[in-house]
Amino acid sequence: MHSEKILVVDDDKDIRRILKIYLINAGYEVILASNGKEALELIEDNIKLILLDVMMSEMDGLEVCVKIREKYNMPIIFLTAKSEVIDKVAGLTAGGDDYITKPFQSIELIARVQANLRRYTYIENNTAIKEDKNDILIDDLNINLTSYTVKKNGSEVSLTKTEFSILKLLVKNRGRVFNIEQIYENVWQKESILNAENTVSVHIKKLREKIEDDVKKPKYIKTVWGIGYRID
Repeated sequence: MHSEKILVVDDDKDIRRILKIYLINAGYEVILASNGKEALELIEDNIKLILLDVMMSEMDGLEVCVKIREKYNMPIIFLTAKSEVIDKVAGLTAGGDDYITKPFQSIELIARVQANLRRYTYIENNTAIKEDKNDILIDDLNINLTSYTVKKNGSEVSLTKTEFSILKLLVKNRGRVFNIEQIYENVWQKESILNAENTVSVHIKKLREKIEDDVKKPKYIKTVWGIGYRID
């Protein structure tokens, strides 16, 4: 039996009922929300995963996801009636981790829930990734957010302020994909400009050259093709 608590957000009563049955039968504890506003009121630290409908009245799932990501990092799986690539990309860009297209089978739903929970638990608990206050250790890379220092295998790596800011953004949001616009606006603290993609790409390239063993096969800063970058 599982002990994880899952929040289900969907404005369709029948969908909520079906999802609750599937999840309870799989051993999960379930909390239901009929809209985005209710979901934001119910969310709490001990919720381990969110199933979030995209098309809802009042506040759609993408907007809800963005607001959740301001404070929480638990996996979010989008439930969508759309299968177009652009809709899937929009969900992942908003901060989602996965998506499942309606109608869905219980076996696929539970498999995706279990896979995302395993990944989240690994990131949170694995001894290879430890965080003590402002000191973060990922394999042989040590990042101190207070002293703004980075060490690789015990040797200090010299980063520019911008390079460190990009690394800090990604490492504090491990597992989340940031697109070019999000990285630019967070690091440069202004709206994205026409050449933002080139600007960000150049800094990512220089950052990889300093922290990666092989820039062609990066271990830390992963490229999610067509979307952006993340650190697991």
